[in-house]
Amino acid sequence: MGEERGVAEGRQAVAVWNALRAHPLRFPFTSAPWRCWGYLLGGGLIGLLLLAVLAVLLLVGLGLSVVGIGLPVLLGVALAGIPVGALERRRLRLVEPVPVPDPHRPLPGVGRRARLRTRLRERATRRELGYTALFALVLSAVDLAFTALPVFCGALVVSPLVVWALAPETVMLIPGRAVSGPAAALPATAVGLAGLLLCAYAGALLTTARVRLVRVLLGPRPEGLGRQVLELTRSRARLVDAFEAERRRIERDLHDGAQQQLVALSMTLGLAAYELRGRDGDDPAVELVDRARGEARLALEQLRDLVRGIHPQVLTDHGLAAAVAEVALRHPIPVEVDIDLPQRLPAPVETTAYFAVTEALTNAAKHSGATAITVRGRIADDRLVLQVTDDGRGGADPAAGAGLQGLADRIAILRGRLMVTSPIGGPTRLRVEVPCSG
Repeated sequence: MGEERGVAEGRQAVAVWNALRAHPLRFPFTSAPWRCWGYLLGGGLIGLLLLAVLAVLLLVGLGLSVVGIGLPVLLGVALAGIPVGALERRRLRLVEPVPVPDPHRPLPGVGRRARLRTRLRERATRRELGYTALFALVLSAVDLAFTALPVFCGALVVSPLVVWALAPETVMLIPGRAVSGPAAALPATAVGLAGLLLCAYAGALLTTARVRLVRVLLGPRPEGLGRQVLELTRSRARLVDAFEAERRRIERDLHDGAQQQLVALSMTLGLAAYELRGRDGDDPAVELVDRARGEARLALEQLRDLVRGIHPQVLTDHGLAAAVAEVALRHPIPVEVDIDLPQRLPAPVETTAYFAVTEALTNAAKHSGATAITVRGRIADDRLVLQVTDDGRGGADPAAGAGLQGLADRIAILRGRLMVTSPIGGPTRLRVEVPCSG
């Protein structure tokens, strides 16, 4: 989420540009031009220092590479963009309140070598190195050239004071033309004021361009976020498919394995009881065999209920409404079912919705003390909306148990959401929204 928010912020307009567009006439008289000039002046000075440091490192690295020990120095040059990028993102806060997020992946608990290999392979490192070279060679020169203009215009503004202070010395604002007195320097003051006004707008434009450049080169890239979202979508689809395949495997194993064995055991016990009665009807073993047969039959019924709970056949054959109606008929609390769907839904959506309803009905029977439950379902904006309401005592807490929390996680896999409203005294409402498109 943090990276996605950073990319969204990167697409927003720059604060300086917003201020200029909102109040173009008042803008030169605010603090924004001064912050822009300070930001550009700092960039020029840092760029010159950076150029000197990179030049020294390159010369030392290339010189030492002859004897085979220059590689660490050259490696430092390759990674120089990382601290420069961090400094530029931090320095940008002078003119831009929205921070530019760090484009690098967090590497908690990773050793130095693994961290170094990861940083060298990241595209963000290469972009930061490119920005560093551009900053040292071009941007710093542009910054210094621009910041010289407000300084020159400021000198023109105070030129009458300079002429007055230096009198009777000769002062020339234009080469070859001496200024006779402070009053003769007043036109230069007007030119300086006009120049400062233009520099305010020009500094805002140059700063806006720099902010956008920093966001593009030193911030997270939208395509990287797109790849993560695509991989997340694929992972979610694989998780849903794997869960469905495992569910069907368990259902098949129970139906074809344990259930059939219990049927055979019950029949075998029945035959044994029949043989024992034929020999001696008063044999105590007959009663034990009959008891064992009854327990086998009970285990078979419980196993059938378990298989039906994993994935009822009626859900596969007739859909969600019929499956929920069948559960309502067997529920100890009266349940009113009102599910009106125009067509069958995708299997993952039907399965998730079915288990959401059964979980809500089970919780209501165990904890709510309700006397009536209502289940309603509709399609709204290509989303299945289910609401289960009971008139119980309320107070349900999704964080208190694993049932609702696990159900919320399962719904989240399909990009759905679960909302529970359960004030003390009731009623309890469980609302499920799942996209029908999957």
